[in-house]
Formats: sequence, C-alpha cells, structure tokens
Amino acid sequence: MARYQSLIVAALLRASRRFMSPALSVRTFSSSSLLPKTTTLVTRPRSSLFSFSISKFSSSSPPSLRPPKTAARNAHKKDSLEYKTTDDVEVVDDWEEEAEVEPKLGDGGDGGGVVLGGVPWGERALSIAAEVVKQSEEEDLQLFAFRTSPRGYIYVRLDKLSNEYGCPTMDELEKFSREFKERLDDAGATKAVPEDLALEVSSPGADRLLRVPEDLQRFKEMPMRVSYEEETNSRKAVKSAVFLLDSVDAESEICIWKLADVRENRDPKSKGRPLSRKQKDLRVKIPFTDHKKITLYVD
Repeated sequence: MARYQSLIVAALLRASRRFMSPALSVRTFSSSSLLPKTTTLVTRPRSSLFSFSISKFSSSSPPSLRPPKTAARNAHKKDSLEYKTTDDVEVVDDWEEEAEVEPKLGDGGDGGGVVLGGVPWGERALSIAAEVVKQSEEEDLQLFAFRTSPRGYIYVRLDKLSNEYGCPTMDELEKFSREFKERLDDAGATKAVPEDLALEVSSPGADRLLRVPEDLQRFKEMPMRVSYEEETNSRKAVKSAVFLLDSVDAESEICIWKLADVRENRDPKSKGRPLSRKQKDLRVKIPFTDHKKITLYVD
C-alpha cells in the first residue's frame, strides 16, 4: 500500500507542476524477465483541474524497478550490453523523474531535440523510435524530443501536427508506446540494446519551447508568451508579454508582434472589455536574436 501511495503522490506532484499544459504521457517498463510488466498513465488536461490513473502491477506485490547499469557509472569500462542476471542491474525503488530545470532548446525535453546521454545503445534506440513514427498510420506524428538516461530510461515526446497544441491522443501515445516497446524487446533479445529499459512517451503540450522563426507560423493564430530583450537607455532589459504573431520579415530577421486580446493584456479596470484601438494597433518589432523564450499561452 505504501508503494502505491508513493506512486500516487509522485503522479500528483508531477501533474500539478504542469497542470496548465494539454499534455499526456504513457510510462512503460520493459517486459524483460527482470521486470514485471507495468504501465502508468498520466493525463494533464488543459484546465485548472487535472486527472490521472495508475494501473495495477501485474504481480501481487509491488515490484522494484531495475533499469540497467551503464557506462555512466563505470565510465572507464566498455559497456558490453550483456545484461543477463539481476547482478547486472541496479535496483531502483521509484521512477526516475526528469530533473526540474529550466527548459532549453534542444534539451531532449520540452525544448525538443535529441539527447542520448552518452549511452552506447542510444543511437539504436533512436533509430527504432524513428522507424515506428515513420511506419505509423498517423502521418502527422513526429518525434519532438528524444532523450536517454544512463540508468536505462527513454523519454519520448511526440508532436501531432494537426492538433492545435501538437498533442496526440492517449490512444495514439499508447499505440506508439506499445509498438516501440515491442521493437525494443526484439532488439534487447539480440543484445542491440539492454533488455530492461524503461520508457515514457508523452506530448510536449503548451510547455514546449518554440524556435524562432521555424515554429512561429504554425502557431500564429494562438497567443504566445514571449520573453525578449529590449534596449532602454543603452541597457538591455528582459521583458515578457503575451503576443500574437503579426508577420515575420525573414530578410531582416525580425518578428513583428501584436498584443493578444487576453485577460493579462486588458486593463483591470475595464471589467473584461476587449483591447482598446490603441492597443490593437500597437506593433512590436523584435530581432530573431533578441527572443529569449517563447511558449504557447494557456489562459
């Protein structure tokens, strides 16, 4: 019971940190003989509330999770990928949570990109994930981020181009997770990857960082929170506002923004009235290089 309670608390904490993000995730542990089968589903709906469900373990008693030892722990030794007995793995009592750090572009998380963590099996795992996406019936699915951990965890974020926020459905995440896990098991049987990898598949949701200018046209109809540098009295200060993209001048490498008609930009004394004509006509020009951080805005 204590094990289940700790998992529930962990899920609550993880969801509450990101409850404004329309994101979903599926966690799966390898079906290797070293690990009991278990899947945890966590939903993070776009509202002030959030819901989650935790599936029961297949065994009668709560198991220990055993991701493999890897080169990170013994960097001076070559990792042979021979994980055959429980003596070759490190016992871990709880899921390895991703570190709570400020996201950066290319960090393998909500900043997108690929981070293999120096593990010898990372490239193979990435190629398997890319094959699953390519062969998916959902033609608008893409890999947004892929990250491997030295302790044997794989974190995948899937992007869905046709969705407003880029979020696949839970069924789509489960389908990818199931197919990816099966192929990882096949690769593990040939020692191409460890047999006992742990997998989390999720969507980036509104937490994702947007690249300038590559991602802006896709979300131009949506409000975005833009942090940028502005020079005032020969000094640059970082400012933040909720904008809508007006246009992009690729030749001059400048983005032209206008205020989004959201509560944050309205006069609190106006009692909910929309932006004034002066506010609507306001345009802010920001060079590509002066953008510090851009995320989708969820009111």
